[in-house]
Amino acid sequence: MVSVLTDKVRLVTSIDLGDDPLALDRQVCFALSVASRSVIAIYRPLLEPYGLTHPQYLVLLALWERSPRSVRDLSQTLRSEPATLSPLLKRLEALGYVTRQRNASDERSLAVALTEQGQDLRQEAEKIPYQVVERLGMELSELEALHSALARVLEATKTH
Repeated sequence: MVSVLTDKVRLVTSIDLGDDPLALDRQVCFALSVASRSVIAIYRPLLEPYGLTHPQYLVLLALWERSPRSVRDLSQTLRSEPATLSPLLKRLEALGYVTRQRNASDERSLAVALTEQGQDLRQEAEKIPYQVVERLGMELSELEALHSALARVLEATKTH
């Protein structure tokens, strides 16, 4: 057990975060934030020829798994708010990759589907994960372990 004295309370816990629990380089949130920005920067030049941003690419990944999908379903899959998706979908529609149509049986529901151009883009996009792995310069086993750890982090944060 570790006893941590703060200004107001003494916290007794089995977690030992070392001498300085607020050291920036020890913060999981900082490492995740910087790693995320850095990895997205690797994607940027790979997506640019297609006129895509990383968030738009994520939408297409979800649609390549299954299309059409409702905005609500896309929102849940991508763990984002529908309002965040709206501008992404508008831009993808302007690029000719998707269409958005009201559901005939439920006017409140908007269906998003890949166009032929969006479907064809998949073949080109299949190169991207290989290029990202190559540019990261990490062993595939390391990336798989990282992905597994991040999946556990995502699962742990679902309840909070």
